[in-house]
Amino acid sequence: MKVNGKVITITQKQNLKNFLETHKFDLATLAVARNGTIVPKPTYETVMLCDEDTLEVVRFVGGG
Repeated sequence: MKVNGKVITITQKQNLKNFLETHKFDLATLAVARNGTIVPKPTYETVMLCDEDTLEVVRFVGGG
């Protein structure tokens, strides 16, 4: 699987929420695209990841 351009091997089945928490992403301040499609936050627990997936994880940054 690719995450923000880096190859990561998934050793066990897991959902998107578990993956993000395991890799220390702050769920409150991010958006995720899986294979080019934005994933709605309410579905993070039901989206199952596989080695062929490509994730783009972006953080919201405040500023002015």
